[in-house]
Amino acid sequence: MADRSKRQRISRAASTSQVTNNVPPMFGGSQPDARVASDGEPGSFVEGSILRIAMNNFLTYELAVVNPGANLNMIVGANGTGKSSIVCAICLGLAGKTALLGRGDKIGLFVKRGCSRGSIEIELYKNGGNVVINREISTENLSQWTLNGKSCSQKVVEEEVKGLQIQVSNLCQFLPQNTVNEKAAFLERAKQKNESNKLDMNRYYEKKRHLDMIELLEKKKPWVEFEAVRKEHESVKTEREEVKKRLSSLKQTHGPMLKKIQLINNQLEPIEAQIKTKTFDIKEAARKCKARRDQLDRKQKEIDDIKQALNLKHTEKVDEEKRIANTKTIIDDLQKELATVGEQPDVAPRIDAISVELRGHQEERARLDGEKSDIRREKDNMVAESKSGFAHLRLNDMNNMMKAKEDKLKVRHKDTFTAIQWLRQNRQLFSGNVHEPMLLVLNVKDPRFAKYVETHIAFNDLRGFLFEKREDMEAFMKEVRDKLKLRVNSILAPAVSCANKQPSRPIESLKRFGFYSYLREMFDAPTDVVSYLCHQYNVHDVPVGTAQTKAMINKVIEEPYLKLIYTAEERYVVKKSMYSNHVSTNNSQLRPSKFLTISVDAEEKGQVEQQIQNCERKIKDLDERLAGLRENFSILEGRDNELRNEKKGLLEQKGKKRQLEQKIATKLDSLQQIEKNRVDLKKLEEDTKTKIGAVNAQKVAMMVEVMAQIKLRASLSMLKVHLTLQTLGLTAEKTHLEGSCKDRQVELRTLEMNRMNSCVLCECSVHWFSEESQGLVSVQAFSTLPDTMEELDALLNEECSRAEGFTGIRENVVEEYNRREVEIQNLEEELGDLSEALTTYRMNMSEAKERWLNPLRTLICQINERFGEYFRSMQCVGEVDLHSEKEEEYDKYGIRIRVKFHNSTELHELTAHHQSGGERSVSTMLYLMALQELNRCPFRVVDEINQGMDPINERRVFNIVVRTACKETTSQYFFITPKLLQDLQYAEEMTVLCIHNGPQMLSPGDWDEKAFLRRIARRKKRTKPE
Repeated sequence: MADRSKRQRISRAASTSQVTNNVPPMFGGSQPDARVASDGEPGSFVEGSILRIAMNNFLTYELAVVNPGANLNMIVGANGTGKSSIVCAICLGLAGKTALLGRGDKIGLFVKRGCSRGSIEIELYKNGGNVVINREISTENLSQWTLNGKSCSQKVVEEEVKGLQIQVSNLCQFLPQNTVNEKAAFLERAKQKNESNKLDMNRYYEKKRHLDMIELLEKKKPWVEFEAVRKEHESVKTEREEVKKRLSSLKQTHGPMLKKIQLINNQLEPIEAQIKTKTFDIKEAARKCKARRDQLDRKQKEIDDIKQALNLKHTEKVDEEKRIANTKTIIDDLQKELATVGEQPDVAPRIDAISVELRGHQEERARLDGEKSDIRREKDNMVAESKSGFAHLRLNDMNNMMKAKEDKLKVRHKDTFTAIQWLRQNRQLFSGNVHEPMLLVLNVKDPRFAKYVETHIAFNDLRGFLFEKREDMEAFMKEVRDKLKLRVNSILAPAVSCANKQPSRPIESLKRFGFYSYLREMFDAPTDVVSYLCHQYNVHDVPVGTAQTKAMINKVIEEPYLKLIYTAEERYVVKKSMYSNHVSTNNSQLRPSKFLTISVDAEEKGQVEQQIQNCERKIKDLDERLAGLRENFSILEGRDNELRNEKKGLLEQKGKKRQLEQKIATKLDSLQQIEKNRVDLKKLEEDTKTKIGAVNAQKVAMMVEVMAQIKLRASLSMLKVHLTLQTLGLTAEKTHLEGSCKDRQVELRTLEMNRMNSCVLCECSVHWFSEESQGLVSVQAFSTLPDTMEELDALLNEECSRAEGFTGIRENVVEEYNRREVEIQNLEEELGDLSEALTTYRMNMSEAKERWLNPLRTLICQINERFGEYFRSMQCVGEVDLHSEKEEEYDKYGIRIRVKFHNSTELHELTAHHQSGGERSVSTMLYLMALQELNRCPFRVVDEINQGMDPINERRVFNIVVRTACKETTSQYFFITPKLLQDLQYAEEMTVLCIHNGPQMLSPGDWDEKAFLRRIARRKKRTKPE
């Protein structure tokens, strides 16, 4: 612990801060400059430091004023007292955005609940006169600003705050410089395009030269064609005379050939008629021949059928002989057996005795059948009553209710339902009682009571398994939770049963308030479950009331023994302060029940099950009686079978001789009938030969007719072949003569057509040349061109192919090329000017980079030295450096922090993945401390950064903060925390602001620091040991 003087100083600082809900307002202008230092020395505050923070109806504060010190300010208070509200006041009072606080995006949300307006006033230290900023806010999200008592806009306040080097947010700016690059790229594209147009222009002129040559060749073609036609005309005249002579000679030889062809046609007509007649006769002979062959096939089939019938008779004869032999053998055996049968004794008395005994057995069976029918009828009535009776229906209804509860549990918590199924299959593993979740085993007596019970008992307990023995619970959790990976709850029943625990007062004494029952009386459950609920939830001592209770609630809560009560629709928790005896209540609306409305009366279910068991027991007794009757009946059946078998043997013995004689007579009759119907094979064979001979004679006559038709068809075919050969010879001669005649006619027509075409061509060429020659150029222009039509056409085709190869050439390509040449020249001049400007700009940018980057690196080196020194003091390692992947991307420059907290690890970048929450908090705090002496920020605020630290690191960081923030040259520092370790080292420059909140707070006017210190001293003196 710190010494007494330091504790007193801290108390004075706490009293000076005057953070309370009853402080009188301190608005209306800045304080004199003599207040700028807590120790009375002006100049301790850095320009921009906070001298005073006043809050009116702001978040948790009604009226509060905070006067921080110039160096380290420790703001200490319990959670919910309003420490973070001071941070919000600093941010919003200095024109910060609500998004930075994470409490809401509307300024109206920061007005104290129940108020319509609030205000913040912050006084900042400034050489030459302090700055007082006032911001009034409303629930309508409106703000009114005043600066040093004068109304102003938020922008004016932001400029004033910026002038004091206060930043509540970070801004990043970046302006790209790419104009020169775009100009150079445009010039390059223009040059490339004009170069492409230059090629098009050269191709255009080359194509024009080819087109001029084509035009010249087209003009020379008529000259060449005329010369060729003229020479051909002369030769055609001579050939025409020769053709006339040859044509007359061909006409003289053409007449006899035509006459000979006509003679051959006359000879062919009768021959072709004879061929048609012979062809018809041949077809008719073939048809008759085929018909006779079909008849022959049918006769052959008839012979095969006769032979098949004879074979069948042979088979019948063999079978007949076998039957005769077998019959004779049987007759011999029967006669031998008849000879061996001697005189038999008289078996009639025994047969009569057996008949009498069988009739007695029949009467006994009839009696047993009647008794079985009665028992079976009684059993059927019992079974029908058991299945369709009220007991089974009621039990099914109860089971359906349990099934509905299980289905609800399965939907709400499937793991618990799965664990129930496992428990039902493995109950033999446990030695004590194991109860399924209370949702299933707990039954409310009235559905209206379900909402009280379900509200009172936590759902985790309602779905928990209750165990009588701890070893059973541990075994269950090992199987279900560890092996099956199910999320279930388990509960251990109290060692001493609390099921019979009595309430503190009888319910009759509470009926005047409207109470009518305790929770314990509203449900049924196993004893272990009731014991647990009484022990854990005091269900035996929680009364339930009506609307009358709600109306008398003010009187009810004054009763000292009532801590938790229920009215018709609400739940009340009554608490009494141990210090002021002030009574406070917390009431909540009852939720409708989700599970326990489905209830089953356990007593009624037991009675129904007992009734069903009694019925099943009676049915079992009837089954045993039926089994005895069946056994007796079976004994009688066995004896009857024995007697019948014996009677049958005696009857067979009595009629055996007569039977043998009848069998022998029957077999002799059968043998005589077989011998009488014997088949005569010889006669059958002779008849078969006669039938086959007659059929063969018919076949021979048919074959004679077939051979005659075959010979006729052969002679007709030979005659047809002779006539066909004669026709072919005449046809060939006719074809030859017709071909010769046609060749001569074609030759004559060709010669005549050539002669006529030559004449017409000569005349047309002369006429065409006379018209076309008027537009031709001079003959000298044709001197360099070929003189033959073949060479002229070849050259013309070559020039046309070359001209067609120049495709995609526009007519205005020359004009575009010249225009773009002028544009390129202008762009080159402009690019030269821009290049000079770019060079100058790059030089200036390089100088600016050096002026900016060198001091930045120096600053980061200083931060790194202090950061590393702080970490070394903690036996750890830390580094800070400037990091960027690309040197020219200035907007991506950043600070990289790397730390190592353990000797076995390496330096890792400070991220959310490599370090724990406490390690990140230590690193962040030490980085801020490294900035404390280098950055010109007037003040810093750190809110509960020590929450994730372990005690050792928290103590080390606190010492570093005190050591660094309490130097004279450092800026103001706000360190907010809900708790502090014991035996910390404090400095005289520190200011400890203790925040308290509550209705019993003293107003600043009633606070007497000296009296408080005297009271503390007297109390210590009284408690000092003798």
